[in-house]
Amino acid sequence: QVQLVESGGGLVQAGGSLRLSCSASGRYFSSYVMGWFRQAPGKEREFVAAIRRSGVTSYYADSAKGRFTISRDNAKNTVDLQMNSLKPEDTAAYYCAAVNGALSYSPSGFDYWGQGTQVTVSS
Repeated sequence: QVQLVESGGGLVQAGGSLRLSCSASGRYFSSYVMGWFRQAPGKEREFVAAIRRSGVTSYYADSAKGRFTISRDNAKNTVDLQMNSLKPEDTAAYYCAAVNGALSYSPSGFDYWGQGTQVTVSS
């Protein structure tokens, strides 16, 4: 099993940047595919980005492409999400997730979740 704790959320003006971090405890972090999802009030949880075990290959939702970057450090058991050019529609709770299996774009494809960190982008 792996336990996940997110940090780095906050309030930022449109056009600003935030860096979210997810710290994982437990063994074999490098065996997990890692992902970031977000959920706005009244909406379903949606895929933002994911990164394969080696950290070489990453995937993004169309809304995140060109603005967000996912990265991982297997030596430190962390996965980060750098978010630039933030928009009010990026406002949501952001969740880190892990799966010891195939990469998925669906929340149901991930087994382990953090508690979430709130990102609020003001216009």
